[in-house]
Amino acid sequence: MNVTSLKPFDFAQAVARAGLDTNGLPVNKGKAVQGADFSSALTQALKGVSSSQNQAAEMQRQVQMDNPTVSIEETMVAMQKAQIGFQATLQVRNKLVQAYSDIMNMSI
Repeated sequence: MNVTSLKPFDFAQAVARAGLDTNGLPVNKGKAVQGADFSSALTQALKGVSSSQNQAAEMQRQVQMDNPTVSIEETMVAMQKAQIGFQATLQVRNKLVQAYSDIMNMSI
C-alpha cells in the first residue's frame, strides 16, 4: 500500500520560480523584462502561428515531391497544429473586436 504525503506549500519558493518578487511583480535582475507588454506578446504569438503555417506548407510540398525524409504522419500533425493555432488566433481576434465594440458602445 502506497502512502502519499504532501509537502507543505512554500509560497515564497513558488513565486521565486515564477520570476516574481514577494509583491507579485517581475524581477528585473538588472535588465528589462522581455515581452511584458500586450503588443509584443501578440506579435510573438502571430509570428509563431505564421511560422507553424509556413512549416506545414513546406512539409506538404516535401511530401508531394516524394521526399523520403518527410512522413505523411508528421505532415498531418503539423497541418493540424497550424490549423489549431490559426483557429485560436481567430478567436482571440474576435474577442478583441467584440471588446472594442462593447467599449465604444458604452455611454458616458
